[in-house]
Amino acid sequence: MSEIHIVRDYPQAPQQVWRAVTDPQLVPLWTATGAGARPEGFEASVGARFKFVAKPKPGWSGVVVCTVLEVREPELLRFSWQDEGGGAVTDVAYRLEALGSGTRFTYDHTGFTGPGGFVMAKILGNVRTKMLTQGLTAVLNELDDSGNLRPDSVLRRKQFH
Repeated sequence: MSEIHIVRDYPQAPQQVWRAVTDPQLVPLWTATGAGARPEGFEASVGARFKFVAKPKPGWSGVVVCTVLEVREPELLRFSWQDEGGGAVTDVAYRLEALGSGTRFTYDHTGFTGPGGFVMAKILGNVRTKMLTQGLTAVLNELDDSGNLRPDSVLRRKQFH
């Protein structure tokens, strides 16, 4: 079985990182370094069903269906992940822990099987690494102390409406 495991440390507090990775208005800003997926119907509540919707590509509708499996704000968000066209159901977990005044963020995506799963984990792992290193860092740097985008943020122009 293949998996993706990424650990990143951010200087922002866990509550701010939680906001950036769960707020439907902020998520597309940091995922823009990947497929730019936006969550539709997301709420941090066990059992909530939602979709990540990105720009379609040849052979992919751009839609992933998910169900929230576990929530402990601001420490853990775990959800299922499945291509809208079917295939294996995999598991994504965001784990946040206080690290001094900042946050250690651990991203795990597990459940990939077979040769296709190995390839998918490799592709998604590279994309997720970029999103968490460049995209999420950029969003976190643009948040005020309340976890909102600063009024003068250049990212405001990129928000989905």
